[in-house]
Amino acid sequence: MKKTLIILLIVIQTGFAFSQDFGNEMFSLSQIKKGLKSKRVSSYDHSGGNHDFISGIKDGTKTTIMNVKGAGVISRIWITLLASGSEEISRNDIIIRMYWDGNSFPSVESPIGPFFGNGWNESYTVVSAPLSVAPAGPKAYVSYFAMPFSNGARIEFENQSGKEISHFFYNIDYVEVKKLPHTTGRFHAWYNHEVTVPIPGGEDDRGTVGELEKNKSGKANYIFADIKGKGQFVGVNYYINCPITDWYGEGDEMIFIDGEPIPSIIGTGTEDFFNTSFCPRELFQHPYFGSPRVNNQYGFLGRTHVYRFLLQDPVYYDKSCKFTIEHGDNNNLTLDLASVAYWYQEKASALREPPSKEERQPKPVIGEKETDLWQKIWKIDKEIKSIMNDNER
Repeated sequence: MKKTLIILLIVIQTGFAFSQDFGNEMFSLSQIKKGLKSKRVSSYDHSGGNHDFISGIKDGTKTTIMNVKGAGVISRIWITLLASGSEEISRNDIIIRMYWDGNSFPSVESPIGPFFGNGWNESYTVVSAPLSVAPAGPKAYVSYFAMPFSNGARIEFENQSGKEISHFFYNIDYVEVKKLPHTTGRFHAWYNHEVTVPIPGGEDDRGTVGELEKNKSGKANYIFADIKGKGQFVGVNYYINCPITDWYGEGDEMIFIDGEPIPSIIGTGTEDFFNTSFCPRELFQHPYFGSPRVNNQYGFLGRTHVYRFLLQDPVYYDKSCKFTIEHGDNNNLTLDLASVAYWYQEKASALREPPSKEERQPKPVIGEKETDLWQKIWKIDKEIKSIMNDNER
């Protein structure tokens, strides 16, 4: 009996070791799968020529780039685009929307730049596991998020830039299946933008002038996402424009699960949530978190982009999830904030109303000499409008 038990334990341990050693992404590529068929929709030239793009897309135009029936999973999206002539075109004003399962409402809606990882209509390289911005100029936008659908998928973009798009290239790869597992969620993404209002007596970094009040309710926090339904939150791109040289990141994330009045998940600082420490100001990129854009010329003045993808540690919820973050300690700072949140939900659902074109416009760049004038500049004071124009050049 004892000998039999020892042999059985060896067999179990060997099987466990095999699964540990080979139960990984590379090993899974060797497993032949049934019932899958690879598909693609793209901007290729159907004549066999090299005109592999959509052209002449006027301002105000909505263009559908994918419209398929049945069930499947989008595995890759690649996009790049150009304006007519030598003009620059704002990626902050080209909107991407995704519709699942025949719905008339989008479950993804965001400016194309911030969705893939470029804020403020800037152009810089981003390297992460689910989203990347790749060389050269203009940059290529890439997504590897899995995007399932059971009754059709439609993707469109809208040109709100005020200019004509002369070249729009795209590849969308997906796998066609007969039926998705019933546990498969739907991909969602939502863009937000807000110029935050500080508490009375704010603009006081870490209580240097006096002790700040405590924030337990999180009622004035910036909102990454306010989700109704069962699902899991999987990431955020966060774009911070700080008009002062003080540290912007004393704010904690506060996550309200299933309608709770007081958050059960509370962080210890903005940089801590993004897996860094002690007020970082350096470029850093990891598959799951990073800071691909920083401004370290004058303290923390200017634009910083950080991201975190919770691919190994999603936030799970049954009824709802309100994911928020303080703007400074106890919301004591005015910041120009934007974000794109990503999550999976049990059913494809409608999003909160996104900011309008006017509401999402980035505030002017504040230079070293204008830190005392930033409140007027952000209110577009006519007397110093020329200063902000010089900073943007």
